[in-house]
Amino acid sequence: MRREEYVAKREAMKNEAQELINAGKFDEANAKIDAAAKLDEQFSNEAKAEANLKALGDTPLLNLSGAVTIPSATPAAEPEDIYDSVEYRKAFMNYVVAGKPIPDKFTNASTTTKTSDVGSVISPTVLNRIIEKMEATGMILPLVTRTTYAAGVTVPTSTVKPVATWVAEGGTSDKQKKTTGQIDIKGYKLRCAISMTLETSVMTLAVFETQFVNNVSEAMVKAQEQAFISGTGTGQPKGVLAETVVSGQNVEIAAAANPTYATLVDAEAALPLAYETNAVWNMTKKTFMKFIGMVDDQKQPIARVNYGINGQPERTLLGRRVVLNDYMTSLGATITSDTVVAFLFDWSDYMFNANYNMTIKTYEDNDTEDQVTKAIMICDGKAIDVNSLVTVTKKSA
Repeated sequence: MRREEYVAKREAMKNEAQELINAGKFDEANAKIDAAAKLDEQFSNEAKAEANLKALGDTPLLNLSGAVTIPSATPAAEPEDIYDSVEYRKAFMNYVVAGKPIPDKFTNASTTTKTSDVGSVISPTVLNRIIEKMEATGMILPLVTRTTYAAGVTVPTSTVKPVATWVAEGGTSDKQKKTTGQIDIKGYKLRCAISMTLETSVMTLAVFETQFVNNVSEAMVKAQEQAFISGTGTGQPKGVLAETVVSGQNVEIAAAANPTYATLVDAEAALPLAYETNAVWNMTKKTFMKFIGMVDDQKQPIARVNYGINGQPERTLLGRRVVLNDYMTSLGATITSDTVVAFLFDWSDYMFNANYNMTIKTYEDNDTEDQVTKAIMICDGKAIDVNSLVTVTKKSA
């Protein structure tokens, strides 16, 4: 019985049973319902039989004894990634710690690259731990928009948002063209040199991988986040402070003056309402401590330091989250030129592009006998929308 025939018969039985119920003929209606149930059972049995028949469709294999062997339907297991095997991970540890070459079976001689620093790839197990550690360690990295485009591509970006208008019945509105720009993704090389002392050559695999993950992730995060803020865009990602601030979105503090409550109020006022939700304050801890003692006209402190469930401090200014960093100049430091000491920005408007593949090369420091490992990552980053950027600039004169 074909499915279409089954569905038609079942629908007809259902309608007939409903008519009998409406007519008060309940016994006949129940009989019709039982017939529909038997039809369901019949169709189910036929479907199972068809499925079993198709499963026997493969040609049987005859062994030497004449017995019939039915081919197994179990799919073959996927081959293990050789770079994720324990054998390679141990070879990788020996390469980093003792400088022993990676066995030939783990190398790919056909791969060519212009980067002379490539010596070996990092095991996926270790690489995933590095990425997780980077995301957990960084203050700014978890906030940016991360992509994995290939280096050299051009990514379109929107610079104007369409506007909806109210119209009368039967009316129309002007057609709006979506204005777009573009971002060229480059491949900048982020290099991190790590020293592993000769004494660590007897460490276990687990201890080595943990130490390696901590060293690489901490160094990479610091370099990336510093570039997010103050990168020049030449040989490294372009930081938000290298962008041109929208007119009217810079608040100045005179050279001889100290920041006041009005400084923060003016900065908040300069932030467009469209970027109100996700924008955060960015400054050093010393700068934040300059604000934490300020009070408003009612003598209420304008800064708050609360403690979350995990006991970590949660800092706010005028109710807005503060993200601290060590990559800016602090208020109170010697300033020789006009310097941004704090800024508001929505970090989701910053795109960080990385292939999340890391390669390494090792060499020995002849002075200390330490094995120095260079971890290399290809990445780029820049702001795709600077309209949420509001800067607080300390004047030098």
